[in-house]
Amino acid sequence: MPRIDIYNIKEEKTGKIQLPEEFFGAVVNKQLMAQAVRIYLANQRKARAKTKTRGEVTGSGIKIYRQKGTGRARHGDRYAPIFVGGGVTHGPRGIKNRRLKMSKKMRRKAFFSALTSKFKEKKIVVIKDLEKINPKTKKMAKIMQNLKFKIKNCNAKCKICLILPEALENVMRAGRNIPSLKTIQAKQLNTYEVLNGGLLVFMKSSIKTLKETFSK
Repeated sequence: MPRIDIYNIKEEKTGKIQLPEEFFGAVVNKQLMAQAVRIYLANQRKARAKTKTRGEVTGSGIKIYRQKGTGRARHGDRYAPIFVGGGVTHGPRGIKNRRLKMSKKMRRKAFFSALTSKFKEKKIVVIKDLEKINPKTKKMAKIMQNLKFKIKNCNAKCKICLILPEALENVMRAGRNIPSLKTIQAKQLNTYEVLNGGLLVFMKSSIKTLKETFSK
């Protein structure tokens, strides 16, 4: 069973904690992780491009000149697609569906692969009693900075992803103004957040939430 050091808010080792084998001892499938990340990022995209048809362009609908006698072609208002400033024919409408799908079983395998790879890279830390912290940025910054120095594979510029068991207002307030720190609830974790998170700092009770959410 995977085991890891556990720290308190004074950055002191207080022992070891046993991590779930299913999550942190899985087979690492790089291809599946890459697929999960690609699907996640694709599903974040929005179809923002939208053009106006001649019926949506603001302006008068009056006929621009009389029907006959001018020697010119027949036209209605000046917002027809053939005129500059007119509507657009067959342009993007802001409804394009970019969503991709991945089965639940594949998502779980990719997620467990990501957690296991982080564990093997020694970029996972467990901390206890953090829920007692005062909502002060200075205090949180000091704790996180000192944790970085205790991890061999992490430098001062390393990003940190702090994983909470639930929405803890004091912890989120303490960390929201630290640029290199991201707080996320354990039930919201996914393959992309794990791989892109840098150093993963789990609150002790977050491990239980992780098991309750993602275990079979």
